[in-house]
Amino acid sequence: MDSHLKIIAGFKGGESYVKDLYVSLPFRVVSVGQRKSDKKLYQMVMSSSPGILDGDHYHLDVTLEKGSALQLQSQSYQRLFNMQDKALQELNVSMEDETSFAYVPHPIVPHEDSNFKSKANIHIGNNSQIIISEIITCGRKHYGEVFKLKRFQNVMEIYHNNKLVVKDNVLIQPDMIPISSIGNLEQYTHQGTLIFYSTKENVDKNGLIEEIVEAATQHHEQMEAGVSVMDDNGFVVRALGHGGELMYNFFLHIQEILWSLE
Repeated sequence: MDSHLKIIAGFKGGESYVKDLYVSLPFRVVSVGQRKSDKKLYQMVMSSSPGILDGDHYHLDVTLEKGSALQLQSQSYQRLFNMQDKALQELNVSMEDETSFAYVPHPIVPHEDSNFKSKANIHIGNNSQIIISEIITCGRKHYGEVFKLKRFQNVMEIYHNNKLVVKDNVLIQPDMIPISSIGNLEQYTHQGTLIFYSTKENVDKNGLIEEIVEAATQHHEQMEAGVSVMDDNGFVVRALGHGGELMYNFFLHIQEILWSLE
C-alpha cells in the first residue's frame, strides 16, 4: 500500500499551527499539546494498521515555515511484519529559517523475515535545529525472535544550504553481519541513535553533552550510551541496552533538554 502523510507547520501571531494536513490510510494525525503554553506545535502520528506490511511504501513529507516549531510524536511501537519482499519509508523534511523540528518515535520491532528500508532527507535552514532518533529492537524477544529479521536499514541525511552536513547509516543484516560479534551489538539486543543538529549561534554544545552523559550514568547498569561530537553545533547519541522502554524514555529526556533551547 502506498500511504501518504503531508503536514505544513505555519507561524502566525507568534504561534505555530497546522497550516495544511493531508493523510491517507492508515495514517491519522491528532494534536496533543493543547495545554502547553510555549506556542509550539505538537502532533501525534497514529495508524489504523497493526504495523508495516510486505509491500508497504510510506511517504512522509513535513514542511516548517519560517518561525515555526513542530514536535512529532508516535502512538506506539512500530512493528515490521513477516515479508516476502520488502517495505519502504521515505521521510522528507523541509525547514525554513528559524525553525525547530523534533521526532523521537517509539522503538521499532522487526518480526522474523522482515525487510525494511527507511530514508530520511532533511533540509535545515539558518538559526534552526533538529532532534531526530530511532530505536531498533531485536524483535519479539519473548517469542524467541532475536534478530531473525532479513534486513533493516535506516539512512539519514541532513543538508544545510544544499550541503550535506550529516549522514548516518544503520544497517542490520544478520545473515551477513554477525550481530553479537565484537564491534557490533555484542551482548545487547537494542540499539538507539539520536541526532541533534543546530545552525543557531552560541549553542553550549559541551554543556548539553555533559548533561546528557550525566543522565546516561543513572542507567549505566541497564544501558550503555556515548556521544560523538560534530565539528559544528551537533552531536550523535548512541545507546545500547536490553529494553526499548528505558532507551525510549532516555531519548525523551534528551529531547526535553534540547527542545527548550532558544
